[in-house]
Amino acid sequence: MRADKAAVFGCGAGVLGLVVLVVLAGDVHEALGDSDPGRLASLLFAVVRFSADAAGVVAVGALAFAVFVVPARQGGRLTADAFAAVRTAAVAATAWVFAALAAVPLSAGDASGQPMAVVWANLPALVDATEEPKAWLLVSAAALVVAVGARSTLTWTTTVLWFVIAVVGLLPPVIAGHVSVGAWHDVATNAMAWHIPAAGVWVGALVALRAFLRRPGSRDRDVVLRRYRGLTLVCLGVLVLSGLISGLVLSGGSVGGYAALLAAKVAACAAVLLLRRWKNTRWTFAVELVVLCLTMAASVGLTHLVPPAFLADRPSVQETVLGYDLPSPPTVSALLLEWRPDLVLGLGAVLLAGAYLVGVRALRRRGDAWQVGRVAAWLSGCLVVLVTTSSGLGRHSPGTFSLHMVAHMSLTMLAPVLLVLGGPVTLALRTLPPGPRAWLLALTRSRAARIVGHPAVAATTFVASFYVLYFSGLFGAAMPFHWAHQVMNLHFLLSGYVFYWLVIGVDRPPHPLPHLARLGMLFAVMPFHAFFGVILMSAQTVIAETYYRNLGLAWVPDLLTDQRLGGGIAWATGEIPMLVVVVALLRQWVAADRREATRTDRRLDSGEDDRLDAYNAMLADLVKRGH
Repeated sequence: MRADKAAVFGCGAGVLGLVVLVVLAGDVHEALGDSDPGRLASLLFAVVRFSADAAGVVAVGALAFAVFVVPARQGGRLTADAFAAVRTAAVAATAWVFAALAAVPLSAGDASGQPMAVVWANLPALVDATEEPKAWLLVSAAALVVAVGARSTLTWTTTVLWFVIAVVGLLPPVIAGHVSVGAWHDVATNAMAWHIPAAGVWVGALVALRAFLRRPGSRDRDVVLRRYRGLTLVCLGVLVLSGLISGLVLSGGSVGGYAALLAAKVAACAAVLLLRRWKNTRWTFAVELVVLCLTMAASVGLTHLVPPAFLADRPSVQETVLGYDLPSPPTVSALLLEWRPDLVLGLGAVLLAGAYLVGVRALRRRGDAWQVGRVAAWLSGCLVVLVTTSSGLGRHSPGTFSLHMVAHMSLTMLAPVLLVLGGPVTLALRTLPPGPRAWLLALTRSRAARIVGHPAVAATTFVASFYVLYFSGLFGAAMPFHWAHQVMNLHFLLSGYVFYWLVIGVDRPPHPLPHLARLGMLFAVMPFHAFFGVILMSAQTVIAETYYRNLGLAWVPDLLTDQRLGGGIAWATGEIPMLVVVVALLRQWVAADRREATRTDRRLDSGEDDRLDAYNAMLADLVKRGH
């Protein structure tokens, strides 16, 4: 694999710029009252972080190139061009492992302000005491999985798996860094959850594209270029919007070196748009890659500087933990009017609702019908997710256990029931273009889908999540971190969706069950949910007591009483959706029996009953043998 001269030049310029920035910035730790680990340690950490980020984005982007840009081959096997991109990702992921491991002690020294000699002598204790070294350990683990997996994969579906793991691997150092601190850190963290994957896909896909264009015998160049431009145009929009949001939070609206770097990143994106007006593809892609490398160096530089927002108003305890204050109780008006947008699940619900309506419109334009009830169910489910995560309920739910349980049950028991009745996969298969339709079919028929969608796995995950999360200490450990709170909400939603997909879903699951088995599956989990609520109502100890006491909400005088209220909510709201599901399941059962009866009547009326013909043929054969 030949080195890309533009990438080498861009990385070299980026490293040089980082060195100059670190030298000019001086002691950035003093402003926060921390000790300086030394200029050499800061320089080395900046270069290692840039190297790790560069390797990570190449791995992510090359896998995205193989998954979304190169036309797939029938049967799910990788084409030669896709395989070459996956091999590029494997090499990059190997470098990513070593760079991430090197960043562990350097980040520990940067976070603690200790010189490297002290860091090496106390590395386990420093890693345990600070978050960013743990994040780099997670990165190295994800990179190792991708490096090993990408070297042996030959199919499209497994490439998707390594792509998802690689994207997750990019996130820990960012969401454990500056964006996780101070007021509005919830909004900044959510914005970076969009920003980092978009940047990784864009930069890495460009590296893979240049290798593709240099390779003799590469096929479908026009298709590849069209798909690349479409994919990166989406990434560009996501980068600009998410970068502006997180930049405004961290800069605090001030003007200075930090704001200048942010402005340079925005200007770089604008420059790339102008570059694409030229038709000399080889030259413009080379310049685009250099510009993106410099932009990535600017991003690493921003992690070294102290965000101006840190030096402004000192955040309160609630702003430090939640990102905002909760001075007043959750009155009806507060729950209805005090919205705080969730840029992950809330925005995701809006986008999914819009995509669904676009699909329905395309279906009806060509004269095909789509049930209004399915549209209403899907939109209602998206509305439940939006309200649960972004309204006053979403704002107040991290503050009290009772409101958290309302949000939990809404995301686990109510929203999934409505969403699976919308039949999104069926709609997508009927409206998507051939390429994306083939991707969706491959995913729904993959081994991972069969495992996740197995009734035993789905039911166990659906039920066990309640007990493992709340009775193991995991809930108390997760709640102080916004990213962990988001992971919990996402798990609630997905585990509920998979379970109800098997029970009442419109879309065909990997393991279809007869209606009687679905009813039995539903009745099997109902007692566990009721028992969970009873345990909470009778508990004598407060779950996550340290977290709730640190919040110090004056309008929550008794944590145990609030927790018991949460148990009552879990018990009551768990039973009502179950009754709705039973009714929906029985209606589906009756409708299926009617359709089967109608088909049987038609066969009998036309004299084409295959079972009767087979029976008569068997009798005739027996008569012949008897003679």
